[in-house]
Amino acid sequence: MLDIFLKTLPFFAIIGLGYGAGRRGFFTAEATAYLTKFVFYFALSAMLFRFSANLSFWRVFDGQVVLAYLAATTAIYLLATAVAFSRRIGVEQAAIESQCAVIGNVGFLGVPMLTLLLGEAAIGPVMLILATDLIVFGSLVVILITGGRGGRGVGTVLATVGRGLIANPMIVSIVLGFGWAALEWPIPAPMNEFLAILGGAATPGALFAIGASLANKSAERLSIAGWLSFCKLVLHPAAVALTSLIVFTVDRYTAGVMISAAALPVAGNVYMIAQHYGVAPQRVSASILISTAVSVLTVSLVIGLVQGG
Repeated sequence: MLDIFLKTLPFFAIIGLGYGAGRRGFFTAEATAYLTKFVFYFALSAMLFRFSANLSFWRVFDGQVVLAYLAATTAIYLLATAVAFSRRIGVEQAAIESQCAVIGNVGFLGVPMLTLLLGEAAIGPVMLILATDLIVFGSLVVILITGGRGGRGVGTVLATVGRGLIANPMIVSIVLGFGWAALEWPIPAPMNEFLAILGGAATPGALFAIGASLANKSAERLSIAGWLSFCKLVLHPAAVALTSLIVFTVDRYTAGVMISAAALPVAGNVYMIAQHYGVAPQRVSASILISTAVSVLTVSLVIGLVQGG
């Protein structure tokens, strides 16, 4: 277990470095925004395209993996929604809280870390999970928020969701990459080298940006944030373990990758959605802050258990 912790520590150390730079004002909020934009639109997109373009989609796609992940994530999503409704809050806030309970930082943290710790074979399952989060649950939260506000027709809501999917560079890069792979075209050497160099900036840039962005987040409504962090770090991976190992026929290695991905802390893009729609951004920021801090230990523990069988 100590060996796994020491392997994950450098990733969280870079997050800590970014956090320190942000707290001391050396790296301003404006600088963090531009670094995040570079990683999101360029470096991470290059990494995801290169990874997916070098995979065979029909070998990677596994309906059992998608169903197992969807079943577990939906169960925790509904649990978080029920708890939110029990506090008599509206649909919009419940949707944001449920998003915190199940959407992990797979893109910025999971892709580079799990690929390094669990091997290159982890790329396929991680990409499937990332695509499911973005397409299914990323669309769902927008539908619930815009639908809950009323005054908008179905066509307007669907158009909003469609524009959001098309404008998301992670979705676009994955789709284009799998499309390239489906054509079975080899990536030309100069293009592959270009993608490798640009994508190489994704890991340190993303981790540093995560830390710097946490420096500007406040820890309010700690009881709620603690509950949502518990859902994300404990209940979500436990549910994925149940569905992937018992309910559905997923091989143990792939199930281990899925469980590890589900154990990641709350994703930063949930805050972007909350801030964009003006729905409980402080609650989300506290959940990101707490779950990221605690995940230094819990992610190592989960990956250690997975690798230990």
